[in-house]
Amino acid sequence: MALASEALINYANYWLQRLLPVLRAALDRLGVLPERDGHHLAQTVGGFRSAPVLIIDGTERRRQGPKSPEKQALFYSGKKKAHTEKNVLVVAAARKRVLFLSATNAGTVHDQKIADQEHLAYPRAAILNKDSGFEGSEPPVAETRQAKKKPAGGALTAQDKQRNRKLARIRVRVEHALAEVKRSRIVKDIFRNKKADLSDVSMEAACGLHNLRSNHRLKDLAW
Repeated sequence: MALASEALINYANYWLQRLLPVLRAALDRLGVLPERDGHHLAQTVGGFRSAPVLIIDGTERRRQGPKSPEKQALFYSGKKKAHTEKNVLVVAAARKRVLFLSATNAGTVHDQKIADQEHLAYPRAAILNKDSGFEGSEPPVAETRQAKKKPAGGALTAQDKQRNRKLARIRVRVEHALAEVKRSRIVKDIFRNKKADLSDVSMEAACGLHNLRSNHRLKDLAW
C-alpha cells in the first residue's frame, strides 16, 4: 500500500513539473500574470482611468519543514507556528486584481524588507493602503493610508475610529483577493515539492488564475 501511494505521488510530481510551466506560459499569453519586476509596477498600473487605489500586503504559505537546522530556523514563522514561505503582493482595490507578486522568500523575512528588495515603483498619483507591516514606509505616491493605532494608555477619537472602519473596508479587499488566489490548493496546502523555484512558479500561476477569473467576472468594469 505504501509503495502504491509513493508511486502515485511520484506520478503527480512528474506531471506537475511538466504541466505547470505550460499553464504559466498560457496565462502569460493571456496577459493575466502579475508583474514580477518592481521597477515596472507603475507601467502595469498605467491602465487605470483615475488615481489608482492600491493595497500592499504580505502573505505566508505553509511548506514542508527542511531537514537542516539552519533552514528550519530560516523558514520557521513564529506568527504562523509553522515553516512558511512569504510573498508581498500589490492588489488593485477596485477589482482585487493582483498587479505585482514579489519573489518567494523564507517566512522569517519581514514584509517591508521584501518590499525594499523589490524596489517598487508606484504611479505618482496612486493612493496606497498599507498595514503595520509597512509602517514607516512612505513611497513617493499621492497618499498613503494606514489605520491609526490606539495610543498607549489612551483611546482613539470617534473620528479616528470612523476613519479606521473606512480603511478596513478597503483593506479587506486584499484578503478577498488572497482567498481567491488560494482556491488553488497547491498554494493553500502544505507545499512538499523540493524542486527549485517550483513553489514560486506555483504562486505566480495561482495569481494568474485569479486574475483570469477576475477578468471574466468583472470584464465590464474599469480598474
